[in-house]
Amino acid sequence: MDDRTGNASTALATAMPDLPRSLVVRAGLDRWGPGANVPCGLAHAQEFCARLAGGAAENFSVMSGLVPASARGEFQAIYAFCRISDDLGDEAGDRAAATAWLSWWREALGRSFAGHAVHPVFVALQPVVERHGLECEPFDALLRAFLRDQVQDRYERWDDLLSYCRESADPVGRLVLGVLGEHDPAAIAASDAICTALQLTNHWQDARRDLIERNRIYVPSELFPGECLDERFRSTIEVGHAPDREFLTQWRACLWECVARTAPMYESIGALERAVAPQHRALLWLFAEGGRRTLARIEQWNVETCLDRPRLWAPEKAWIVLQAVLRARRNAR
Repeated sequence: MDDRTGNASTALATAMPDLPRSLVVRAGLDRWGPGANVPCGLAHAQEFCARLAGGAAENFSVMSGLVPASARGEFQAIYAFCRISDDLGDEAGDRAAATAWLSWWREALGRSFAGHAVHPVFVALQPVVERHGLECEPFDALLRAFLRDQVQDRYERWDDLLSYCRESADPVGRLVLGVLGEHDPAAIAASDAICTALQLTNHWQDARRDLIERNRIYVPSELFPGECLDERFRSTIEVGHAPDREFLTQWRACLWECVARTAPMYESIGALERAVAPQHRALLWLFAEGGRRTLARIEQWNVETCLDRPRLWAPEKAWIVLQAVLRARRNAR
C-alpha cells in the first residue's frame, strides 16, 4: 500500500465523529470503517449480512420461507445495506455525525460500484449487482432520503412527503423486484405505490416515537385543521393527554385524512400480483398485507397515534404469514 494512501485513510478515520459503540460493532465499522483498505472476504461478507438480517426486529422478517432459496443471500445483502444506512441516519447521536457518516457511506457505495468494495455489505452486494444488473440509483436514493432527514424534520405539504417516500421507500421495492428478475413497468409502478403506502403507514404508526426520539413530524401540517401542531403534539406526549379540548379532535381529523389517502395505495397489490411470476406473488402480498393490516389497526385505535403506538401482535403476524404460505401453495399449483 502507498504510504500516502495509508496516511490519508488514517486521517479520514481520525476525523470522523464518534458513534455509539453498539452501532460501530453492529455495522462492522470497527474493522471496515473509514481508513480500512483491505476488503472483507466474500464468504465472511455474506455471513455478516446473514447475521444482521437474522437479528432483524421487523414486522415481517425479510428471510421468511417465501423468499426463493437462490435469492436469500441476495436479500440479506440488500437488507444489510438498508439496515446500516437507516442506523447511521437515526442512531449516530446528532445530525452532524449522521451527515458525516452517511456521506462517507455514500462515498463507499460509489467506490463499490467502481469495483473497490471494502466493507462486507458492499462486498456481498457486488455479485448481486452484477448478476441482476442492479444500478446504483436505488441505493443512492435511499441515502439521499436519510441525508434529507438530517436537514428536514417537518413537512408542510402532502406532496413534499410523497417526494420523500419516493426516495426513502420506493427504491427498496425496485431492488426486490430486480433480484426477483421482475422488470415489467406495471410491476414497478404498483410496487412504488405499495412501498409509499408502507412508508406512510410507518409514519402514522410511529408519529409519537418519531417526535420523542428523533424530533421529526412527518404528518403534513397542511392537513392539520388547527394551529401550533408542533407545540401541542409535544405537550400531549409530555403530559400524557391532550393539552386542550380541541387538539385530539383536530389530530383525529388530520390522521383520518392521512389514512384515507394511504389506504387506496394498497389496492395496487392486485396489479402487482398480475404483473409478476406466480412464484413471487405470495412474498410480495405478504409485505403489502402486513402494512395494510397495520393501517387497519391504526384505524381501530381511532388514529390516536399521538398517545400510543398501535401494532400487530405475534399471533396476528403468524396468521398473515400462514395465509401467505397457503397462497404460495395455490400459486404453485
